[in-house]
Amino acid sequence: MAIFSDIHSVCKQLYSQGWLANCDGNVSARTTPNQINITPKGKPKAYLLEKDMVSINIDPWDVVHKNASSEQAMHKFIYAKVDTAAAVVHAHPPYATAWGLQRDLKYLPSNMLSEGILACGDIPISSYCVPGTASMGSSLEEHLPEHKVIILAHHGAITWGTSLDEAYFGMERLEHIAKTLYLAKTLGDPVSLKQEQVDHLYQLRKQIGDVIL
Repeated sequence: MAIFSDIHSVCKQLYSQGWLANCDGNVSARTTPNQINITPKGKPKAYLLEKDMVSINIDPWDVVHKNASSEQAMHKFIYAKVDTAAAVVHAHPPYATAWGLQRDLKYLPSNMLSEGILACGDIPISSYCVPGTASMGSSLEEHLPEHKVIILAHHGAITWGTSLDEAYFGMERLEHIAKTLYLAKTLGDPVSLKQEQVDHLYQLRKQIGDVIL
């Protein structure tokens, strides 16, 4: 079970990587089947105190707790829909966020980077919803439970895992893939893998399972 020091460590990592600014982002961890600890609203995540953390119920997922993160609906919706979700991380990593600004893009281009497929499979881009509203939760439904790594259109990214480490490393993996694809685009016209090669990678991913590597 994740305790405050674990959550705070993740928050400091997100901040040090430049994936959060000021009061951005939020991190949570399940403490009981129907309860989570989540970071508060309106406070820089790198400088939290244990007393700042908020304990809230998952059900009903669309009821707002006044002291918890304003984006709590995303977290609670994932926990409500995925029994194995133990932690959720939301941040604004610049490269992944930039891919979420592209017109009509539904997924990161998975036909270019082999380790992207092997490490986490498809990475979808969810539809835009106004931050802090319940629709931010329900917009994730089509991607759950198959996807642990999701870009939020015009609004950063969210990851979940069966542990806090997996949720954090999902964000790390996402930003590495997003940056690599961006650099490939800036160098010219990146070459896609052949379809049979892509199919083979997805077969390997299926053998690995749904863990984020």
